[in-house]
Amino acid sequence: MSRSRALLLPALAAVAAALPAAGAPAAAVASPCGNAALKPTSANLPAVRHATLCLLNRERRSRGLRGLKQHRALERAASRYARAMVRHGFFDHVSPGGSTMVGRVRDTSYLSGAGSWSLGENLAWGSGSRATPSQTVDAWMHSPGHRRNILDGRFREIGIGVATGAPVRVGGDAATYATDFGFRS
Repeated sequence: MSRSRALLLPALAAVAAALPAAGAPAAAVASPCGNAALKPTSANLPAVRHATLCLLNRERRSRGLRGLKQHRALERAASRYARAMVRHGFFDHVSPGGSTMVGRVRDTSYLSGAGSWSLGENLAWGSGSRATPSQTVDAWMHSPGHRRNILDGRFREIGIGVATGAPVRVGGDAATYATDFGFRS
């Protein structure tokens, strides 16, 4: 019987809406990632997820790290959790019912047969222009715990979940993001 080992990296909850009102840094504005400034709607979530992955991989590759690959099981866990935070009005790595990232990922097939594994999670929400992939990734890169997850060279796969709406009442359009990072062997 093989032993599983989990490394749950710290990931503080970043609220993109709490960023200063200044515009995005020049690097984010000049992003080669299409749709980086797209405001999420129910009709464009695949494009928003793709832009988010592009921006995350741009950050990794600029530091000599390999890019992350999308994984369906991680995406399922992240998407369900982003929707749950909006639907039930909470913003935390542990749901009001007690589910944790490790438990949510275990409920998928991602950890099946893995001898060892590592997981990490980043969460964010924003409204208006701060709900875009560019602003979300910028917020994560300015938060030590989130940045650590993004730049952790052990992670190979990712699931990106984006839900329209916010976990709190806000005026205007909003989006909630959950990313689950993983490695298994």
